[in-house]
Amino acid sequence: MSTWLRIPLWQRVIAALILGIIVGRLWGPGAESIKIIGDVFVAFIKMLVVPLIFFSLVAGVASIGDLRKLGSVGWRAMLLFVVTGQISVWLGLTLGTLVAPGLGVDTSALTLGAAPEPTETSWREMLLEMIPQSPVQVMADVNVLPLIVFSLLIGIGILMAKEDGEPALKIFESGSVVMQKVTMIVMELTPFGVFALMAWVAGTLGFDALAALGKLVFLNYFGCFLIIALIYGAMIKFIAKVPLIGFFRGMIDAIAVSYSTASSNATLPVTLRCAERNLGVSKSVASFVISLGATVNMNGTAMYLGLATLFGAQIFGVDLSWGDYGMIALLGTLGAVGAAGIPGAGLIMMALVFSAVNVPLETIAFVAGVDRIMDMMRTTTNITGDAAVAVTVASLTGELDTAELVSADDV
Repeated sequence: MSTWLRIPLWQRVIAALILGIIVGRLWGPGAESIKIIGDVFVAFIKMLVVPLIFFSLVAGVASIGDLRKLGSVGWRAMLLFVVTGQISVWLGLTLGTLVAPGLGVDTSALTLGAAPEPTETSWREMLLEMIPQSPVQVMADVNVLPLIVFSLLIGIGILMAKEDGEPALKIFESGSVVMQKVTMIVMELTPFGVFALMAWVAGTLGFDALAALGKLVFLNYFGCFLIIALIYGAMIKFIAKVPLIGFFRGMIDAIAVSYSTASSNATLPVTLRCAERNLGVSKSVASFVISLGATVNMNGTAMYLGLATLFGAQIFGVDLSWGDYGMIALLGTLGAVGAAGIPGAGLIMMALVFSAVNVPLETIAFVAGVDRIMDMMRTTTNITGDAAVAVTVASLTGELDTAELVSADDV
């Protein structure tokens, strides 16, 4: 067991992915008999959705510490987080619509119910459904949108309570840490789930499904590259007025760590050091913006949630309305906020978005095998965005020391 655990998780997942494809191609349709192992893995993921969102969102909002911090620094940072998050999720929806990676996969060999009909909900009904009349019932039904609203209100209430709210804050911060540890335990099951699911996909659906997954991986990387180059690049160049080469030179250590670990939390100390020492961001701005961003700024994940939802809808023939697109955009951004900064958290958030627009959760079985490969790039995008927002806010508030910024001439 110790030898097994000494092997990095991502290496175990890649090995399981390759082995699962080989076994599935050799075994053929009979590989569906081991799909139960993957189903257990997906069931564990679904189990984590409600507690992870609840504790993470409440702790994230309450960690601001003081509503007055949402002043010149806070509101600018939050505005940039929200705007870039919305742009990112719509980018994922656009790429998924234009390229349609899930079309052409023959799912006739799968045993599934009829594809759900698109929901016809007016904006008035949607607005009322956002209000959690019974938070306990909302959690039991995994009704994610009112759950998010309730979590945000609890976080704001803790902030308003000040000293009286500190005991509650400690509970939610502790709960958030505990749920991250539980998530890490579940993620240790990933190699076994990936092996079974990839064997099932390869044996039952053949190379068409594998080609579709290849398109999804490519679009994930392409979308993340566009976010970094265009969205962050424009923010750094035109708003912060900082040299792009200097910014990326200063962030190279954090980028390397984030890509290898696929964890925003693990990269946080390196991101802070790069922002302060290499980019010239003041300690107060860096600690506030980057620490907050590690929780609420997940643009790579937001883009991917939009892309993956369309991928699942295309595979299983679910027709999505414009209202569904809007719901995906909203939940993609909020779901990214609730995603823990650890490897595999994107899989958990997928269950949140899929359930809201009636995309079958079997989609998770398709993407689980290649999620780690995509998660590495998404995490790099997330931490680069944290630093880009920190530099921009520091520049706008006069908290940026350009003398310390790594320039294009520094080697």
